Amino acid sequence: MTPAGALRTSADKDTGVAVLTLDRPERHNAVDLAMAAELAAAWRKFRYDDSVRAIVVTGAGDKAFCTGIDRAAHVPQPHSPYSIDDPLRTIGPKANDLWKPVIAAVNGMACGGAFYLLGEAEFLVADEHATFFDPHTTYGMVSAFETVHMAQRMPFGEVARMALMGTAERISARRAYETGLVSEVTPPGGAVAAAVRAAETIASYPAEAVQGTVRALWSAKEAARAQALAHAPHLIALGNLPPERQAELFGARRGRGFRTR
Repeated sequence: MTPAGALRTSADKDTGVAVLTLDRPERHNAVDLAMAAELAAAWRKFRYDDSVRAIVVTGAGDKAFCTGIDRAAHVPQPHSPYSIDDPLRTIGPKANDLWKPVIAAVNGMACGGAFYLLGEAEFLVADEHATFFDPHTTYGMVSAFETVHMAQRMPFGEVARMALMGTAERISARRAYETGLVSEVTPPGGAVAAAVRAAETIASYPAEAVQGTVRALWSAKEAARAQALAHAPHLIALGNLPPERQAELFGARRGRGFRTR
């Protein structure tokens, strides 16, 4: 077992399975800037560790898998509405060029920025008490990266409903299973064990075949996903501007030829 600040990592050399645990249960495993850096470093380390052939990612405790960015985190932003610094963009395995299979074991709440991690896992296993929701619109924020990630996994209408309803509606583990977001629902406390069992099976196969299959699966949707993600920063930057700045920008645009009645 290797402690690493807000992360815990354990690896079984016999099975080839590593378990990566977000370990801030007192903050519902919210990601602060330090954890974001640790996650990126952990995925990059797994790239070069041939003894690790499959990874399970989960959250400490039974209340939350991850609740996204820690609201206490201060992230300085450039003034331009066309630029945004998002520390969560590099917390997932694919953002760090890791093509070993990753299984997410969801225990409790998974919301907001959690979808950066879930969106880059191969598949999800969830405790029956797990819930999924996206609070952005409730707080007057644009949900962009989250919706792009989930649109790769769920029917359009289900993603739209979750994103637009905000905190007013939470998707149960059973509903997530019905929509294809989750591949297996377990009794309370069983998600990690189920994910590890699946990971052990996958890790027992030749690594080249497994990793090539992972790469092939992602290449099937990579172009559309990359294009959608490229638009996300601009949508967030413009939609999250304070009202006075939006009035300034859009008022100026109307003054350059847009007419209103």
